[in-house]
Amino acid sequence: MGSIAIIQIEPNTKPRMTVSDKWKKRPCVLQYRAFCDELRLKTGNFQLSNSFKIVFFLSMPKSWSKKKCDLMRGQPHQETPDLDNLLKAVNDALLDQDKVIFQIDASKWWADEGKIIIQNL
Repeated sequence: MGSIAIIQIEPNTKPRMTVSDKWKKRPCVLQYRAFCDELRLKTGNFQLSNSFKIVFFLSMPKSWSKKKCDLMRGQPHQETPDLDNLLKAVNDALLDQDKVIFQIDASKWWADEGKIIIQNL
């Protein structure tokens, strides 16, 4: 088995961006860039390989009751954000060229706190 990184961070998606986002300060783009910076910082020397397994844990909304949280904890996350958009953000943050990737095993789950676990295969 390959190396594993457990990153305590709320997963974020890559927004649709345009050329004007280079000088515009849209909140979604600023949030995405901050996420990428924090992810790079928290992964340190971890190198993402061209074949990996990744698990996203998305935190449950604060507005949910304790009963609903108990029911949903550890269940598959079947709402937005989409899994492919979560992957795009991680790939862009950790890889210079994501064309080298040939295998990804990815999933997303409900959890108390946001977290990303990556295991190189």
